[in-house]
Amino acid sequence: MKKLRLILLLVLFSALPTVAQDDPVLTVDASASRGAISPYVYGSNMNLYATIPLDLMDEAAALNLGYMRYGGGDTDRMDMRTSIIDLYMYQVRQIGAEPAMSVRLLGGTPEDAAELVRYTNIENDYDIRFWSIGNEPNLFVALMGAETYTADDLARDWRAIADAMRAVDPEIQFVGPDITQYVVLDASDPDNLAYLPANLGGAPLDAEGGDWLQTFLNINGDILDYVAIHRYPYPGLTGTGPTVEDLRTNAAEWDIAIPNLRAVIRQAAGRDIPIAVTEVNSNSANSVGGVSTLDSFYNALWLGDVLGRLIEQQIDIVAHWDIQGGSNRGWGILGSFDVRPTYYTYLMYTHFGTELLTADSTDPLVTIYAARRDDGALTLIVINLGDAEATHTLALTGFAPSGDAEVWRFDADTDAAQIDPQPISHGAPITVPAASMTVYVVPGS
Repeated sequence: MKKLRLILLLVLFSALPTVAQDDPVLTVDASASRGAISPYVYGSNMNLYATIPLDLMDEAAALNLGYMRYGGGDTDRMDMRTSIIDLYMYQVRQIGAEPAMSVRLLGGTPEDAAELVRYTNIENDYDIRFWSIGNEPNLFVALMGAETYTADDLARDWRAIADAMRAVDPEIQFVGPDITQYVVLDASDPDNLAYLPANLGGAPLDAEGGDWLQTFLNINGDILDYVAIHRYPYPGLTGTGPTVEDLRTNAAEWDIAIPNLRAVIRQAAGRDIPIAVTEVNSNSANSVGGVSTLDSFYNALWLGDVLGRLIEQQIDIVAHWDIQGGSNRGWGILGSFDVRPTYYTYLMYTHFGTELLTADSTDPLVTIYAARRDDGALTLIVINLGDAEATHTLALTGFAPSGDAEVWRFDADTDAAQIDPQPISHGAPITVPAASMTVYVVPGS
């Protein structure tokens, strides 16, 4: 039976249904609050290859990004220069994001890490609250030149550095261990987890068969503030970049992976710990110029749905990889001189509310997310991943609209622009174009 469940879950990853039921419905219960949406779900990353061009600073500030992590592979290749920290902090403050800093793990020392905390928070009063130690330690052997590195090494080395850092500033919070491709398909038996296998891009175990996250949490779960993972579905699943159909069907994996991750955390740490996805994008290999490459509209639409699912799963921190890329570098919300399609994904979410509400869709290709804004307005995000226009009935309870909704649209022809207002109420039809993201802001009574 366990093998059968695993097969079924893998099938879900590769092929969601493409035909919805005869009368698909979008359901929103505005009386069923699920709590505040963390402002840190709107985050990104910065490193030596990703900075904010000065002539795009206004565009970056308009996104209201809540979290900016300085990290990536360079974290463990070199010691951090204070001049880099100063430039990073200038840019983070200009756009209003919360800073998050990484210190070196591979080749690093507790003394060096403690000195960075002293420089930032004591000498310069930068007040960096979020800190991580190392980047993707489960790839130290494969990518960073380490002869050996195990989950036990990670747990031991990380703890020594963390203790030294917190001795300098007891108020800092740790986000880690930033392992990548840790996808649990079935956590019903904590002693026999079913992972996304290595041939499909999973990397949950060290060379000795130790589980990277379980081992780490057994030792460090007592002082960890956020459990951080990274996830790039491609080229891990196929060895190549994703197609449009791949992007359309992949986003649903989060609805399986996150609940199972919570179960692993609870079992290994003995308590619930908030989750951070501190790097996320569709592809771990660079790609540009294609219909579904990192710099494409379809990648931006994929991210919009992934972000909605992570908000639904009540993740605390989400940081897209990354803030800026050049003409031959597909990663990046921003290019060198202009914005990427992903920019409009985040711009659409600036209209979304701050209190998560209960919402659901019976169409697997159309997702809906709902939130209440601080002024009492109901906000809906409806994403159509399909290649045909969709019309669905809205079942709305717990909210009395007082007028037509303001509407914003993002599709292949419309860059997060406001369009004509529409009436939104219980029983009304909602029509969305193929491959589109639409935001409705409905005034309350």
